[in-house]
Amino acid sequence: MKETIYIIGHKSPDSDSICSALAYAEYKNISGDINAIPTRLGEINRETKFILDYFGVEAPVLIETVRLSIEDLNFDKVAPVNSEISLRMALELMKKNKLNSIPVINENEQLEGIVTISDIIRSYIDIWDNSILGKSETSIENIMDTLSAEIVVSPDGAKPFTGKVLVLAMEPESIKKHIEENDIVICGDRKDAQKLAVNSGISLMIVTGNVKTDDEAIKLAEKMGTIILSTPYDTFTTARLITQSIPIKNVMTRENLVTFTPDDLVSNVREEMSKTRYRSYPITGINNKVAGMLSRYHLIASIKKKVILVDHNERSQSVDGLEECEILEIIDHHRIGDIFTGSPIYFRNEPVGSTSTIIASIFFENGQRPSKKTAGILAAAIISDTLLFRSPTSTNTDKIMLDRLARIADLDVEQFAMEMFKAGTSLAGKTPRELLKEDFKVFNIEGEKIGIAQVYTMDPDSLKDMKSDLISLMEEKADKHGYSTFMLMLTDIFNEASEMVVVGQNKELIAGAFEKELSNNSFYVPGVLSRKKQVVPLITNAITNAEQWG
Repeated sequence: MKETIYIIGHKSPDSDSICSALAYAEYKNISGDINAIPTRLGEINRETKFILDYFGVEAPVLIETVRLSIEDLNFDKVAPVNSEISLRMALELMKKNKLNSIPVINENEQLEGIVTISDIIRSYIDIWDNSILGKSETSIENIMDTLSAEIVVSPDGAKPFTGKVLVLAMEPESIKKHIEENDIVICGDRKDAQKLAVNSGISLMIVTGNVKTDDEAIKLAEKMGTIILSTPYDTFTTARLITQSIPIKNVMTRENLVTFTPDDLVSNVREEMSKTRYRSYPITGINNKVAGMLSRYHLIASIKKKVILVDHNERSQSVDGLEECEILEIIDHHRIGDIFTGSPIYFRNEPVGSTSTIIASIFFENGQRPSKKTAGILAAAIISDTLLFRSPTSTNTDKIMLDRLARIADLDVEQFAMEMFKAGTSLAGKTPRELLKEDFKVFNIEGEKIGIAQVYTMDPDSLKDMKSDLISLMEEKADKHGYSTFMLMLTDIFNEASEMVVVGQNKELIAGAFEKELSNNSFYVPGVLSRKKQVVPLITNAITNAEQWG
């Protein structure tokens, strides 16, 4: 079975995050016996959608958490049973499948209850009254299966098993004092006892030891509507086994069932299990249909999900539940963050303009060639993250990789870049809320949470009418999420400048760091395009110095 690994980009994914995950998954899948799954942690933006549509690539799988859920566990896939099967059959099924319990379903295949080994053992220990078979509404099929019996006589219009169970081990005169209509009798080869019992209007006679049934008793049974069975067991064993033909509905648990669903998180399941002492718990899916059984063993034996992080290495930017995973690798081009691992990993961090540049390098260094589509999306991500080499984060390595990828993808870089930027920077119809979450990251600086969103545009004037709404929403988000500062970079790609909109307690400090003054919560800085290289380091220094001299 192939090992599954999730390739995960950061929250509020940009083109580099999405394309890196897709490309690295392709590399991993052709390089080893694994199942690498590219994932995303949010909706794709317009630019990324343009890239994927242009090259005909499907978006990665959207996930919200990597916390283990029940569906990730190797729980028991148990075939549920009907409530009419016998105790003996239920016990045999448990022994055969090494189970402690079996789910019971109704005629609509929905969970009705659960029967456990404890339920069955308790039924053996309990002292049944001799009318239990009639009360339990057991079937002739259950009795035959339990006693390995064969039919001797089964007349039409057979009587119901509503009487008591008797073992005919007495003289005929004594039998008459105890036997009643519709009783169930167990007897040997005594002809007088057999005929007397059938004549008394019994519903069922079980002849033990595979002995021959009296011919007159057989004819009489056909006339009286009495079923006669023959079992190979002796009288003692038959008497002991017959109560095991009772349907499990008489002993199963119906009330206060603790059940789970496949998408329940293991952490929550573990907490619920700690409150009860059951060995196994039913797992139910759509319409309360049984998916399997879960025990504490499955939680103990659970294996952590394996993940590879691309284009980020900070917990605040990563997937929910990361602490429960095994991180195998990190491929990134940002500053070193705060993700910790329990063991050494492959960590590749390079000062280049795009994570896709690193992914492309890994392909070529290992003698692999990305597919034409993958080469295309890697090239597009490099163009996006470096703003076609206008960004100061751009390096010669980015240019070399883009050239190699463009040749594989048969891509006209300049023409494609213009089309992509036009599609990606169009602000038509976008709301302030959509703009603020499109490319948003949180940075922890000196214990403070700093939120920085970046919007690329080729028409910065189109945002003037919504600026006041943007500022109000930024203040609301900063207060709600505990950001000491919230910043929006409105980046003009072709004029190579950004307008900085800032709210929060550090807004004057940040403006001063750029040697600017605030006007209506904003200031304009030529030549600033990179959040990573030109903004975060400057803010970090300003806040650190303020802390030291404050």
